[in-house]
Amino acid sequence: MFSKGKNTKLIMIFAGIAVVVIGIIILGITLTKDVGKSSEAISVEKATQELNDLYKNVSVNVLPPQSVPLTDLGKPDVGETLPSIDKYPPQVENTTESFVEIFSSTEKAGTNKDGWLNEIANQFNNAGIQVNGRPISVRIRGIASGIGMDYIVSGNYVPDAFTPSNELWGRMIEAQGTPIKMIDKRLVGNVPGILLSNAKQDELVKKYGAINLKTITEAVANNDLAMGYTNPFASSTGLNFLVSTLVTFDSKNPLGPKAVNEFEKFQANIPFVAYTTIQMRDSALSGALEGFVMEYQTYFNSADLFSSYVFTPFGVRHDSPLYEIGNLTSEKKEILQKFNDFCKSANSQQLGTDYGFNKLDSYKPAIAAPSGSIITSAQKLWKEKKDASKPISAVFCADVSGSMGGDALMKLKESLLKGSQYIGKDSSVGLVSFSNDVNINLPIGKFDLTQRSLFAGAVESLEASGQTSMFDAIVVAMKMLIDEKAKKPNSKLMLFVLSDGESNKGSGFDDLQNILKAFKIPVYTIGYNKDISVLQRLSSINEAASINAESDDVIYKLGSLFNAQM
Repeated sequence: MFSKGKNTKLIMIFAGIAVVVIGIIILGITLTKDVGKSSEAISVEKATQELNDLYKNVSVNVLPPQSVPLTDLGKPDVGETLPSIDKYPPQVENTTESFVEIFSSTEKAGTNKDGWLNEIANQFNNAGIQVNGRPISVRIRGIASGIGMDYIVSGNYVPDAFTPSNELWGRMIEAQGTPIKMIDKRLVGNVPGILLSNAKQDELVKKYGAINLKTITEAVANNDLAMGYTNPFASSTGLNFLVSTLVTFDSKNPLGPKAVNEFEKFQANIPFVAYTTIQMRDSALSGALEGFVMEYQTYFNSADLFSSYVFTPFGVRHDSPLYEIGNLTSEKKEILQKFNDFCKSANSQQLGTDYGFNKLDSYKPAIAAPSGSIITSAQKLWKEKKDASKPISAVFCADVSGSMGGDALMKLKESLLKGSQYIGKDSSVGLVSFSNDVNINLPIGKFDLTQRSLFAGAVESLEASGQTSMFDAIVVAMKMLIDEKAKKPNSKLMLFVLSDGESNKGSGFDDLQNILKAFKIPVYTIGYNKDISVLQRLSSINEAASINAESDDVIYKLGSLFNAQM
């Protein structure tokens, strides 16, 4: 027999055990009630509920759209959007009256180990070399190959010479009627490649055997690899990748039905095309990508990449050919030839090797560089087919608060009106503006001539006043996009926010961060203020780009962004 005290003690023990057991049962029910649903589905469900709750607290006005006549229905004039060449100041100035100016791609006209050509140019300028009894020198202007080509072809600014990363740009310049002559096929050796994480490389080797461009494109098409590449309108590596994949699909007719069909299957599984190499690399380091494109020299000089990724070369070489542009005088021709010889000297080439160039000389391209007309047509094909069967749905959120008054709002309107010329006609677009309240200026609609006219009218009617409810506007825009996806389940959603970043009313960043992550909607931001850190944080949530509109090349940047994404 147990004593009364012992009985009480035992009862308390059993009661405690019962509480624990009941707690375990309740916990088990809680943890298993969504068994069969993916964690993503659960998070999306929660995000939908949170979004709806936030939406209920937003004051939304639906404004009647008004169209305006469109003044420009033709192809966008890239020359009009290019900023003054002063936006790209020389890295090396000429030291004499007799000189040549050279546009150079940035991997060799940058800083530190990306400054090979700059160092060679400074040595050349200090060498006392003469032509016709007069000292000579060179001016080096570092500029991305795609932008350099746009300056040259548009006639906005034409240098004496051009050394892009690869000869694809030279062929396009020639095809567009600008006088151009190759002086040397190679200043310094380099190769483009696809970087695969070590684990993904091992996995693909087991399944596909040898890793090359063909097997990589097959892996992407089979959804075995999430990889990204850069905008082929701006990036040398992105352009090379586009052309090379089309040739891989059909070497005899890279623009034919077979190549197009294979490209669409491949592109359907590309997470995104990066606006910049930095954006793409950040996405890879965050785990969003298992592979991406990059030049070997950059890969070699990045310790974190060199140790964690395997490099597979592809396409035509990036040997920095040197071109003469236009009709140079005999003196300039001789200066250019002497500088070319100086670059090819043993000492100059050794410096290139020290900086990561000249490393894969054994690599021989499997394809020859196609004609300029084919390359240009490949870009057009990419613009039309890059989204495969996924229609684009986008909403622009325009800040019309008091802090955006005057010059900032004028720039915002100009950005939208001129940048929208680069939006594809099959994309669907809407416009939201925000100050004290949130206005739906234009519901989402296919960007045909009617929608373009309504969009232009909505933009032109924007006026600035009041406070800034930026995150409330994002809530409304997301609700519009989610409703649109319910109608078109296969659609690809994106958001553009144009603001000075100062939100002082309504929802905040923390309210939306997890919702944006759940829906995986990229938020591209264009900031009209020097302090746009909150916009950069918004863009970083889902690896989107952030553009500083204080720069005078914002229209050109937006055109490049819309080319890449819409």
